[in-house]
Amino acid sequence: MSEEISRQEDFVLRTLEERNIRFVRLWFTDVLGFLKSVAIAPAELDNAFTEGIGFDGSAIEGYARLTESDMLAKPDAATFSVLPWRTQLPGAARMICDITLPDGTPSPSDPRNVLKRVLNHAAQMGYTCYTHPEMEFFLFKNAPEVGVAPIPVDQGGYFDQTPATVGNDFRRNAITMLESMGVSVEFSHHEGAPGQQEIDLRYADALSTADNIMTFRHVVKEVALEQGFHASFMPKPFTEHPGSGMHTHISLFRDEANAFHEDGAPYSLSPVGRQFIAGIMKHAREFTLITNQWVNSYKRIHGGGEAPAAVTWGTNSRSALVRIPAYKPLKENSTRIEVRSPDSACNPYLAFAVILAAGLKGIELKYELTETDGSVALPANLDEAIAAMESSTLVRETLGEDVFEYVLRNKKSEWEEYRKQVSAYELDRYLPIL
Repeated sequence: MSEEISRQEDFVLRTLEERNIRFVRLWFTDVLGFLKSVAIAPAELDNAFTEGIGFDGSAIEGYARLTESDMLAKPDAATFSVLPWRTQLPGAARMICDITLPDGTPSPSDPRNVLKRVLNHAAQMGYTCYTHPEMEFFLFKNAPEVGVAPIPVDQGGYFDQTPATVGNDFRRNAITMLESMGVSVEFSHHEGAPGQQEIDLRYADALSTADNIMTFRHVVKEVALEQGFHASFMPKPFTEHPGSGMHTHISLFRDEANAFHEDGAPYSLSPVGRQFIAGIMKHAREFTLITNQWVNSYKRIHGGGEAPAAVTWGTNSRSALVRIPAYKPLKENSTRIEVRSPDSACNPYLAFAVILAAGLKGIELKYELTETDGSVALPANLDEAIAAMESSTLVRETLGEDVFEYVLRNKKSEWEEYRKQVSAYELDRYLPIL
């Protein structure tokens, strides 16, 4: 164990005692991106750090088969945080876990481990990956109920500052909670659709960002419940309004230098930056099932507005798959790319893993970035996305065999169930005339 990890674990154990914390929640994420939790007493934490806490992996989506179900959750002390919504003593805290097999080797089904593998590969190439997501979501007055339409908390639009302060108060409370848990927020505002909010997380290394997104989604839902609302990361809940994306800004650094920046180059973008974009362009259709994993995701992508429906890149177009934001003079570190296809209901560990793997492949094989005309479309629906990923060597290698095969099985089942449904559209359109 490194000295740094030992210091972090000692800090956690001291804090539990000093803050009278009696419950420690160990968080981890299943393959579909849902947060899982097990609570332990502080007395068990020393053992959890050294050996892990055993659980039945076959009970978690995508983790294991019945014949190989034993797994261990090992908390990462660097992710320790007191839960701010558990204010009554005794308090509660949480840590995010890595999942291992009984012999201590990382579980191939752990999404956090999938991302770590890609980041280790990037490190071997000399790069550190930084990401900055723009998290969009809806706030509704009513809880989900079958057959009942969601009611937005307001009728505001993009950047609106209205006398009705529901969204403002909500965002302020959510940001206060996030920052108390160590999740830094850059800015927030009302998005384009009624009830739609955006909170942007500050740049961090890709693993920390993925951890922060899982924390973010949980905190947002907690704050919404506290205020009597329901928060949803569903990609497109309304036909007539834009959906919710997770536009993600990405940059690679080599030591202290931004590997995407080159003075005097077009868009101030280095050859490495151009090759990274070319990798995303080449493999975008293959990894879309991961960045946009739900049937509803494709209603957003092909639903108009600023969602990217085609494999394109550019500087000004807000509907491009990859956008190059304007370079700020004398701020080399601001050179970056923005990948606009992911939605905020993805598994962030897997989404970052496949996007980064595609970009790194572009660097390794020196892909050439060419002009795009929009003739190559992103998958039109979940079925097309399944077919595109099924033949992808890159995504199979990135996710590993277990995760790759599970995602395909799960999504084929979802598509099969969806395509059999008779929709309200069909009933409204055809019952009166047929």
